[in-house]
Amino acid sequence: MKKLIAGVVLGLGLSVAAHGAGDPEAGEANAAVCASCHGAGGAAPIMGVYPKLSGIGETYLYRQLMAIRDGDRPIPEMTGLLDNMSDDDLLDLAAYYDQQSMPIGQADPDLVDQGQALYRGGNLASGIAACAACHSPQGKGNEPAGYPRLSGQSADYVAKSLQDYRKGDRAGGVNAQIMIDIASRLSDAEIEAVSSYISGLH
Repeated sequence: MKKLIAGVVLGLGLSVAAHGAGDPEAGEANAAVCASCHGAGGAAPIMGVYPKLSGIGETYLYRQLMAIRDGDRPIPEMTGLLDNMSDDDLLDLAAYYDQQSMPIGQADPDLVDQGQALYRGGNLASGIAACAACHSPQGKGNEPAGYPRLSGQSADYVAKSLQDYRKGDRAGGVNAQIMIDIASRLSDAEIEAVSSYISGLH
């Protein structure tokens, strides 16, 4: 697992260096199509299972947009929306959203202790790695490695993502295998607790 993570980090770092940074102003011009579902600045999705895009990381979002456009990550609600966008358009869009502020939610007080324990320490008994190892103790992510910011993300979206990884429904992308392995070891109760904790993490 350590070798896999190291290889992913190196590969993503080289990819980011090759692409450079996007243009947020140009990205804002293309963001109107996203606002109807993800809200202004990507910070207020109309449904909890839609992700907040604001501040989640330029590298991560760019790679996700590429995967969606190219059919490697099928999302029915987004069918055709990115078809006419170039790689540079997607990079600009990712740069725009990366500059927006992520609003922090409120974790369920009854789930905080369990969620915090999983996020910061994992579960040694079941072989679950700590979320903080890749996404940082404050949930700010790791931009060079392409690991997204989690702090403030909707609990419903995090839970759905973990369930999709666990079922194998989300298997595309360079980081997918890491998440599939972790999610496969999580119980429903653990997913609920850690997702709630992440929504209020700051």
